[in-house]
Amino acid sequence: MEIKSAEFVISNTDVSKCPATTLPEYAFIGRSNVGKSSLINMLANHKKLAKTSSTPGKTLLINHFLINKQWYLVDLPGYGFAKRGKEEREKLKKIISSYVLRREQLTNLFVLVDSRHEPQKIDLEFIEWLGVNGVPFSIVFTKADKQGSKKLNSNVAHYLDVLKEQWEELPPYFVTSSSEKTGRTELLDYIEKINQSL
Repeated sequence: MEIKSAEFVISNTDVSKCPATTLPEYAFIGRSNVGKSSLINMLANHKKLAKTSSTPGKTLLINHFLINKQWYLVDLPGYGFAKRGKEEREKLKKIISSYVLRREQLTNLFVLVDSRHEPQKIDLEFIEWLGVNGVPFSIVFTKADKQGSKKLNSNVAHYLDVLKEQWEELPPYFVTSSSEKTGRTELLDYIEKINQSL
């Protein structure tokens, strides 16, 4: 898939105010500082589409971007940022769950995981919650360039082994690096394949 246009449409905290269209939506979510904005910018071939920040937990809104006038890329708030107060964490949880569970246009949720780290309880619990609720999702391992290929392959294999303890069938997964554009073609082809089947 070639990205010919990517435009910001709307930001909000309320799922009922999301665009009133029937276009498919592909949402991206992950723990704070997982490299979500960088990945979105890399996919869209647009340096400043999603705002990147060195401060974790900056995305507090549901952000819709229209791609090729055919589908939406949705940037969801990150979860699990410890420095937030309980009230703010609850608010974010509500924004995320209402979008993920109530948005009929959500076609696939990409869950971003930092490939350098051991499987984190918060990610595994979130993935399990998606499974319980029947939400279609894929896993995106980020920051592949930050370690050698041997360590990367070993980390990804270990992560999949941990998932196999809970899952009979593993979800699709992608290995990416925003700075080296690794995984870009695979991710966009996957989205295109789903779009063609709708």
